Amino acid sequence: MVTDLNTLTRHFLEYLEIERNVSKLTLRNYRLYLDRLIDYLTDDKKRSPDISDIDKDSIRSFRLYLSRLPGTAGEMKSITQGYYVIALRSFLKYCVKNDIECMAPEKLDVPKVRDHSLKFLDSDQMERLLNQPLLSTPVGLRDKAIMELLFSTGLRVSELVYLDRDKVDLKSREFGVIGKGGKQRVVFVTKRAADFVDRYLKSRTDKYKPLFLRIGGKSTIVDDDEKMRLTARSIQRLLKHYVRLAKLPVDATPHTLRHSMATDLLRAGADLRSVQELLGHKNISTTQIYTHITDARLREVHEKFHSGNK
Repeated sequence: MVTDLNTLTRHFLEYLEIERNVSKLTLRNYRLYLDRLIDYLTDDKKRSPDISDIDKDSIRSFRLYLSRLPGTAGEMKSITQGYYVIALRSFLKYCVKNDIECMAPEKLDVPKVRDHSLKFLDSDQMERLLNQPLLSTPVGLRDKAIMELLFSTGLRVSELVYLDRDKVDLKSREFGVIGKGGKQRVVFVTKRAADFVDRYLKSRTDKYKPLFLRIGGKSTIVDDDEKMRLTARSIQRLLKHYVRLAKLPVDATPHTLRHSMATDLLRAGADLRSVQELLGHKNISTTQIYTHITDARLREVHEKFHSGNK
């Protein structure tokens, strides 16, 4: 029976890729988290680590090590530490499933994190943000189309960057995407967003497949479609730029636009189950982070219609 940690990790990642069909981003992250654990155990044991080296003591020591690692703002955040634990727990479940003796995955607890208020933009803030790109420039027109499409569909940024222009039907204003865990769903495009995406596409003279292309840089003419595809990191940066221009009090990200889309629907009267489907959430419990919106609407209904308030 294989017990070498490097080999088991490789088998686990292959299983995720082939059997579970997880995204490239998830694979990359899981590899990073598990490689860091292996490096830590290698330094500690001075030999190639074994599955038996993962026990309560080594994990406690590893988590203490993680908590002291520098993050973007001081020490590594609890939520980031939690990602390591989730990856390790998934790996141990794989080992149990394959009859490999190991530490019980249920003995691992994900670190508790402080509740964070849900970040979203109200209608006025959203309009201010959407009005920032300069439409007379190729970059501005592209960025306007990107932000309108994010707000219109509630797409994750990872879903947006992999869109190809022949897969987006602007006439019917709906198209299919494959989200987390290979889950398929249909997203719908507002008329305004469709108009700006169409305007952006008509301004292009290239034959590249990606819906959104990088503009400028060292080389703007290459043969590889994927090298021309705009990255998630680039979209995060451009959005941060427009947030600063709009002087918004919220440090909005592409995911903030996703939250804003859900909030906009719920405030207009959409039900939570429909929003769950539109966002591609596997469980309704994930969508329930928006209950503060529905709670506010219920209060309005109570105030307006209850006889005791008249």
